[in-house]
Amino acid sequence: MAHPKLDENSPIPLHVQLKNILSEQIMERQYTDKIPSERELMDQFSTSRATVRAAISSLVKEGILVKKPGKGTFVSIKPVQEWLGKLSSFTETVRNMKMTPRFKLIRQGKSSTPPFIASLLEEETFYYIDRLLFANNIPVAVEKQYYSLTIGQKLAQYDLSTATFYDILENDIGVILSEADQSISAGSATKEEGELLGVSEGSSVLRIERLIKDPEGKPIEYLMGCFRADMYSLRVKMARRQR
Repeated sequence: MAHPKLDENSPIPLHVQLKNILSEQIMERQYTDKIPSERELMDQFSTSRATVRAAISSLVKEGILVKKPGKGTFVSIKPVQEWLGKLSSFTETVRNMKMTPRFKLIRQGKSSTPPFIASLLEEETFYYIDRLLFANNIPVAVEKQYYSLTIGQKLAQYDLSTATFYDILENDIGVILSEADQSISAGSATKEEGELLGVSEGSSVLRIERLIKDPEGKPIEYLMGCFRADMYSLRVKMARRQR
């Protein structure tokens, strides 16, 4: 297999080109553990040590790689990282990681079951949208989103395989997303989830449930997400209160 090359004539700096190549290779699972040494990368791409180090440093800062003194540089267990405390869409999270988001619509429609969702949304009948979420063409999560019929039918007028729901809700439909209650737990992939995510049935997953409300406390969206535990992590910054 031919290796990609750096373009000396490109306006994109060499270290950025190399960073992008390595990032794509990691997301395509060409590297799942340790990446080649600096010398090996220098030889492979016919470039300087400074270029290699700058590319690796950028990937370390983005959380895609981690350096282990005396051992080498390794792929982070969870390439996609979401910071808690801010209500962000999957699209925003993935783009913040310098990756490309993509969606695949699985199913959509009206329903009144399960009853607890109707109760949460304060609606007898609601609208559901199930999608498979990708980062750099790697399946990362399955999300099930539930809305009132009014909101759901408005969303259904868009191309749900490309739509960023929060942008549509806020900019087109005029809904204000104010706050959310979210829970995170460990779980195991079902047979369908495993097939969609490209993992074995029973593999470890993160399960996220989130209820978003508007400023008046009216429920807007209930989300149930199944995320690959090897591809997604949740981070939070904490500070100890000073006495």
